Amino acid sequence: MSKKIVFMGTSLFAVPILKSLYQNGYTISAVYTKRSKKSYRGQKINKSPIQIISENLNIEYRTPEVLKDNDEEYEYLKKLNADIAIVVAYGLIIPKKFLNLTKKGFINIHASILPKWRGAAPIQRSIINLDKETGISIMKIVEKLDAGPVCSTYKINLNQNQNAQDISEKLSYLAAEKISKNVNDLLIDKIKFIEQDHSKSTYANKIEKSEGKINWSEMAINILGKINGLFPIPGAFFMFRGERYKVLKAEISNIKGKVGEIVSDELDVACGDGQSIKIMEIQRQGKKPQKISEFMLGSKIKKGSFILNV
Repeated sequence: MSKKIVFMGTSLFAVPILKSLYQNGYTISAVYTKRSKKSYRGQKINKSPIQIISENLNIEYRTPEVLKDNDEEYEYLKKLNADIAIVVAYGLIIPKKFLNLTKKGFINIHASILPKWRGAAPIQRSIINLDKETGISIMKIVEKLDAGPVCSTYKINLNQNQNAQDISEKLSYLAAEKISKNVNDLLIDKIKFIEQDHSKSTYANKIEKSEGKINWSEMAINILGKINGLFPIPGAFFMFRGERYKVLKAEISNIKGKVGEIVSDELDVACGDGQSIKIMEIQRQGKKPQKISEFMLGSKIKKGSFILNV
């Protein structure tokens, strides 16, 4: 008799993991994902990536707005009598009373090396913090956020050329590669959970759009970490003559100047440590992204201008 899995996920990060389980022959009894949202103008329904892949694979999916005090979903999961629940970037709080509704519990794939960077934005915070490594942790869900015991951790190195989108994709495929063996071992009780060292926990708070504003007085490496960590959403930005410019891609250069000064014809901006940021791709407010060579042809931002920290 095949084992029954409940999968809970919403974002693109979760898609390769669900596909991996499906392609490895596991029975996905139900998928939970966040409800579709209407687009800004209300003309289009935006389905989650997990809803789309569930439809393509002909897997039953459910989209409750909340699970707390939701007796209908509680009874549904109870009757399902599933063996295990796999949770990946779901986005809804799973109430404590739900956690005993599968035989082997609820297992979460979290995109950090726990106990570091518990919370909503572990990839972004890790890059912004200039960490040397990150990874995925496979853990049992408990009532406290991301505080459950861990059964497996897989690490990757970070470098200053990688952004949050790159790392998210890399970790997603790493999790997809590792999930089947972990699920199999969990189902036959061949794997051990180890309690986290809670004294070493740090929290990856949700990213606020205002955090993206660049302060050119900072060290160039810190500014680059912000640019990479906040790509593609919400993005790092600066203001120039009342317009917002989002920096999509950059690298460090050694052209010197006063803080915030444009020190080259290719949009190198002087920083607080004597180095500068060479902007390589940029997006002017309301316009499409551009390579810097194209952008500078018609730009008002010229060598000798200053981008002020206001």
